Formats: sequence, structure tokens, C-alpha cells
Amino acid sequence: MIRFTPATVRRWLSALLHIDDAPRRTAAAYALGVFFGFSPFLGLHTVLALACAFALKLNPVAVLLGVYSNLPWIIAPYYAFATAGGAMLLGVAAPLDLGDRLRTVLAHWPIEDKFWQLTSLLRPLLWPYLVGSTLSAALLAGVAFRVALTFIVASRHHSRARLDKRS
Repeated sequence: MIRFTPATVRRWLSALLHIDDAPRRTAAAYALGVFFGFSPFLGLHTVLALACAFALKLNPVAVLLGVYSNLPWIIAPYYAFATAGGAMLLGVAAPLDLGDRLRTVLAHWPIEDKFWQLTSLLRPLLWPYLVGSTLSAALLAGVAFRVALTFIVASRHHSRARLDKRS
């Protein structure tokens, strides 16, 4: 299991900042990873992001850093809000008693027939989920690109200035 300590984050940022790629390409690789990390393709994030990284010849380290920006404790709220946004855009209303019905269905084991009512319960939210999380992922990727580019350029400028002082 990955432990997110300050030392781990510093090590990852250091790996990202010391890539010999152009800042825009590194930021694009990170943004691609963020897109897939927040995309509706749960469970396929890493595979799809790496496939695109290799196809586009982007740095896989930067892509993976972006993919793993979606941390376990924000997954449920993120997808809930993204699905709600998608439902608003598409004009789809979730049933008022959705929470109660979900609790009832999830109280059963996956080997029970009652559990599999989950598919019919969530089917009306499939398109809102796909649309909402795709649009949200694209928005987050755009923000990630701008932030990463600014951070990478500033860091490289700072490193060059520090090297110039030593000379």
C-alpha cells in the first residue's frame, strides 16, 4: 500500500520536476494522468493512462503521478458530485428514496439475488455518471495542466538561478 507521507510527496514531486522533457510535455503528461485518474473508467485508470502515455510518447512517471492524484478518500464524494452534475446537465432526476434503497440493497451479500437489484437501481444514473465524470475529469485535467506547468517552469527557473549563484 502506498503511504502518502510528506517525504513520499516530495520524492514524487522531485521525480516529476527532474524529468528532462520540456515543461509543456511534462505538464501535459501529468494532466493526461489526472484526466484518467478522475475519468469514469474506474478500475482501468492505470492501464488506459499508460497506454495513452506510450502512444503519445509522454513520460509515464508524470502520467502515473496524475493518475494517482485521485486518492481513495475522495473517490466516493467526487463521483457522487460528478454524477449529480451530469444528472443536472442531462435533466435526469434521481429517485428521492435512492439512499434508502441503496442501503437496503447493499445490506445483502453479492451472492444473494437482492444484491443484484443494484444494477436496475443505478441504471438510470449511468449516463449522468459518464457525462458528469468525463466533463469533471476534463476540467480537472485543464487545471492540472496550468498548475503543473507553472510549478515546473518556476522550479526549473529556481534551480537554474541557484546553479548560476554557485558558478
